[in-house]
Amino acid sequence: MGDNADQCENRNKELNDILDQIAELDKWREIFNARGLELQDCINKRPPERVKPEEEGEDTSRCSSTAQPNHGQANGLVVPYSIPRALTVAKSLGGIHVLPEQAVSLRKILFGNSFHLFNYEWKKSFFKFREPYSDLSYALEAERGGCRAIQMVVQAHIIKYLLFTRQVNSECRMQSLAEVGVKEQERALAAALTDILWTVGEERAATVSLVTSERCFTPQLDYKLDSFTERLQLFNFRKKEDMRQFIHEHIQCFKEEGSHGVILFLYSLIFSRTLDRLREDLDITTTHLLHLSLGNFGCRQALLNLLLTGRASPNVFNGTLLYDDQGNLLANPLHGVQARSDVGYLHWSRELVEHANLPAVGSMLKTPKVPIWVCNINGTYSVLFSPNCSLLSDWKMEHLFQLYFYNGQPTQKSTTMLTIDTHSHHWEEGNRDIQGDPEKRFPSVEMTIRTKWEGAAISWNGTVPFF
Repeated sequence: MGDNADQCENRNKELNDILDQIAELDKWREIFNARGLELQDCINKRPPERVKPEEEGEDTSRCSSTAQPNHGQANGLVVPYSIPRALTVAKSLGGIHVLPEQAVSLRKILFGNSFHLFNYEWKKSFFKFREPYSDLSYALEAERGGCRAIQMVVQAHIIKYLLFTRQVNSECRMQSLAEVGVKEQERALAAALTDILWTVGEERAATVSLVTSERCFTPQLDYKLDSFTERLQLFNFRKKEDMRQFIHEHIQCFKEEGSHGVILFLYSLIFSRTLDRLREDLDITTTHLLHLSLGNFGCRQALLNLLLTGRASPNVFNGTLLYDDQGNLLANPLHGVQARSDVGYLHWSRELVEHANLPAVGSMLKTPKVPIWVCNINGTYSVLFSPNCSLLSDWKMEHLFQLYFYNGQPTQKSTTMLTIDTHSHHWEEGNRDIQGDPEKRFPSVEMTIRTKWEGAAISWNGTVPFF
């Protein structure tokens, strides 16, 4: 009897110890959350250099102290990749804090569920300019990965602002791209983000998402904490210029390292379009905006179209498709592009061409309002553009002209100039003597251009062809 009493007392003591430890952990969690941080077990049985991002959308924040030397430690716990306090905003700034149901809906419209999280690659992505006052001072640096599509659409709008919006001498527009300083880079980025968000909001209203230092709500059971989405503060605007000024004043929240700038802009995009309108834009073929591939999240065509046109249309053809190839009425119409956009889109994939699956991009996307195109070339995004604003409005301009190509990679040191000759109809003849890899005979960049100007001869002007 005495033994049972002792065992019971020992169990109660152990239970109390456990409860005390949980209370202590909760206390530290609240302290760290108040500072915009996360707690994570740092016991790592593998050497830091062997730590790799997890797959299937898990939170792949780095755990080793060597990976993030600027982020502190406390009681055997380290802080993974998180937003520096300097890049958060005070609640006193105003705005509306995100609601739990909004956070869950965000996850579902992005991933298709509420448990997937952005991985390390997405968290570390922001809008980073190349060296000011250089040949690429207009350009964003965008590494390969799922974020690159978003960065390249923003890049296209930055070029639009620098070439066609601000007041510059029309005779030296390309030269002006090499004369962009830090302040002009910030103005261009603010203008680009504003243009996209305002278009998405149907030119009536738009929303900017920033992050506060404190959590706005306690997570629900069907929601996985990321200590980022729970701290969103939403700022709504009814005037485009007011929003542009606000973004410019807080441009560091999009262009500084650690800001999660690409995700913040993506959240702003979704709230500007509104969840209800997004669901109307999508169709039976697409229910969410990101897809999981090789352990990383990539942008679906619907998200790319949302960035380009303001609508999350899942397809690249013109209008709405009501009938199938046999002329039968479709049970669910397929949504395409409804109007010309400021920036265009071209697509080429050698693999899809070989399987006869390359989607036919409609004229709405091929012929934008300004001669700038986001290019999807073999699944990698880049930008083609011309400084000649009359290129698409005067057919005589399309006989012989230059296009400029930028792929966003740090390895590209200067803008590539291509000369397009649409009067030459024998572009294949010069490549017939090249044997072996067909990519060397017909570079994919050239094939992408020919989806717009069929049969054109293309000169790289001394640059070794790539892509």
